[in-house]
Amino acid sequence: MINLITTHPWISLIVGSFLLFSLVFIFDVFVQKKYAVLHNFPVFGHLRYILMMIGPEMRQYWVANDKEEQPFNRSERDWIYASAEDENNTFGFGTSEVIYSIGYPIIKNAGLPLADSRVYKDENNPMALPCLKVMGEFNKRKKMFRPASIVNISGMSFGSLGEKAIKSLNLGAKLAGCYHNTGEGSISDYHKMGGDIMWQLGTGYFGCRDEFGKFSLEILREKVADTPQVRAIEIKLSQGAKPGKGGILPGAKVTAEIARVRGIPQGVDCLSPNSHSEFSSPGELIDFIELIAEATGLPVGIKAAIGQDEFWIELASLMKERGEGPDFITVDGGEGGTGAAPLTFADHVSLPFKLGFSRVFKLFQEKGLSKRVVWIGSGKLGFPDRTIVAMTMGCDIVHIAREAMLSIGCIQAQQCHSGHCPAGITTQNKWLQGGVNPEVKAKNFQNYIYHFRKELIQISHAAGYEHPGQFRPEDIEFSAGVNLFKNVEEIFSYRKDPLSFTSMEDLLTENERDRVPPRLRKLG
Repeated sequence: MINLITTHPWISLIVGSFLLFSLVFIFDVFVQKKYAVLHNFPVFGHLRYILMMIGPEMRQYWVANDKEEQPFNRSERDWIYASAEDENNTFGFGTSEVIYSIGYPIIKNAGLPLADSRVYKDENNPMALPCLKVMGEFNKRKKMFRPASIVNISGMSFGSLGEKAIKSLNLGAKLAGCYHNTGEGSISDYHKMGGDIMWQLGTGYFGCRDEFGKFSLEILREKVADTPQVRAIEIKLSQGAKPGKGGILPGAKVTAEIARVRGIPQGVDCLSPNSHSEFSSPGELIDFIELIAEATGLPVGIKAAIGQDEFWIELASLMKERGEGPDFITVDGGEGGTGAAPLTFADHVSLPFKLGFSRVFKLFQEKGLSKRVVWIGSGKLGFPDRTIVAMTMGCDIVHIAREAMLSIGCIQAQQCHSGHCPAGITTQNKWLQGGVNPEVKAKNFQNYIYHFRKELIQISHAAGYEHPGQFRPEDIEFSAGVNLFKNVEEIFSYRKDPLSFTSMEDLLTENERDRVPPRLRKLG
């Protein structure tokens, strides 16, 4: 028998397979007690779990149509991928959207578009699109800041993202002329590639906490002084995907380097508190903002998902009374992303962006405060149409996160929470990160931002404007029923404040005033 097996390999394969399946059969029926399916259908029951593992990938590539997937459908991903590769990002045969569906936005074009040749452009950055407001101008901060781009990178921490992804984004921010929000994980070495930084302070005060985990103003001041790229500080009250719940970084992702950057133990789950220890009321929040602004000279703002109104009513009243408060407010919608969140938080807690933003903006407008604040929108706004809608509602800037990840290689595998991201973006695994080339990915991000701003400018020109900030409420209509469309003012019952804007020439000239030699020329 032994000779027969050794002289006929196929027989050894059959015998080996029989023994293996027998062992699996015995384990499924007599040993494991956890899964009824495996007990009742030994061996074959494992096929169910294999199909569950590969099901999302099968649906993504073989089953779902171009407009079906969430959070970003195939058409949206294709536009980002093509833009990032500087390839043709146009689509043929007309729209496949159901443009009469409730909530569908229409951007109204002008009878005669504004000719591209009539506006100034920066010859080194022809799609430059600065913010129309200056952060810290009203509160007269020592280091006021006009963002050079209305599209910027939202908060994604080193830890949630690997070092190569962070490095790619910061290099890309430098190339694209936008800023990079650190996320609550603090400033790492990979945030210092030359791009401007918005330092986000979460409830854990990572990067500026003492040995007991308490906030340290002295450490914050020292780090700002040592990092001139920091242009603003954002205090994170909450985020859209998990408001009222602290950040979650699994221990498997807490490497020695992340532990050093954050000031936490290595290999232990990093769970941020669900609220701040330095303040517990709107008044104390204003005190904290002013304390940091005085110590650093930087504009200081807040980020929050929107739910109950009471906090915002009290905050606006105190800002009006005291003449102090945040220099900018980032409103994050419930549709925003995160690396890890409980399902109910992600699906049901906090208002979606348009509802949340309109309610807070209207409260501040009624107090005469809306012009004093730079308004930042966040939550799936990484496409030209959504940015224009947000700016028509009153936003001055948008923050993008997952769209930025897609531009540097994310494939929407939705494994951010597991540490096993196949694209090497949201993982600390060195092997998986091996395919991420920061220099190449930085260029991809730059291309994406370039095409993003290019379409924003083109759409603005189609509507007769030079800058997306000029869009008026009547320029955007939403489908509101059968053959019924309503504009932004009719739906949300307010008009955004008119902004100070004369021309792109004046805006870019001011933005470049301190640079030598001048880099502006008139085109056309």
